[in-house]
Amino acid sequence: MNSSMLIELMGYLGSILVVVSMLMTSVVKLRVVNTVGAGIFAVYALMIHSYPTALMNSCLVIINIYNLAKLMKSERQYTLIDGRMGNSLLLYILKNNEEDIKKYFPEFDLSLTNMDAIYIIFNDDSPAGILLGRKKGEETIEVILDYSTPVYRDCSVGAYLYSKLREKGIHKLICTEVSEKHEVYLQKMGFVLKNGTYVKEL
Repeated sequence: MNSSMLIELMGYLGSILVVVSMLMTSVVKLRVVNTVGAGIFAVYALMIHSYPTALMNSCLVIINIYNLAKLMKSERQYTLIDGRMGNSLLLYILKNNEEDIKKYFPEFDLSLTNMDAIYIIFNDDSPAGILLGRKKGEETIEVILDYSTPVYRDCSVGAYLYSKLREKGIHKLICTEVSEKHEVYLQKMGFVLKNGTYVKEL
């Protein structure tokens, strides 16, 4: 493979990454992938002496890095609200995010009513996450749904929620039915697999 072919492949790679980034629902992932793609495309543009294209993509890299830094520094102000099944706000959030929820909780059924541990997390006026589960004694919750909306999918919702649950006297969370996609999140949040069940001590 000659050098001109490698340069052309670099251009295709940069273009593909920029396009793929636009399909991402997570703002952080979008900016990270877009930064990598724009950086590669900027190098490609310099190699083929397309300086306006190189300048534009270099500016994209700088803008993305600036906004990523702001995202990482920003302190989100979360609020935890106790909910109940049948609540219109809870049903609206679940219905509005039903397709995304199914990606991580394919067995979840919106018609479930036998849950007594229900929490909704807000960031200002925006719904950021939901936890639905069943209480197993005074200190344990069996988690049925632990969902963060795409914009807040950086583990900060979970960290806030778990700290508040501890304040409420909950000391253990258990997850028995876990999809592969949700398993990654549980491991990041410190859940440990014990006899086929993921357990987190709060």
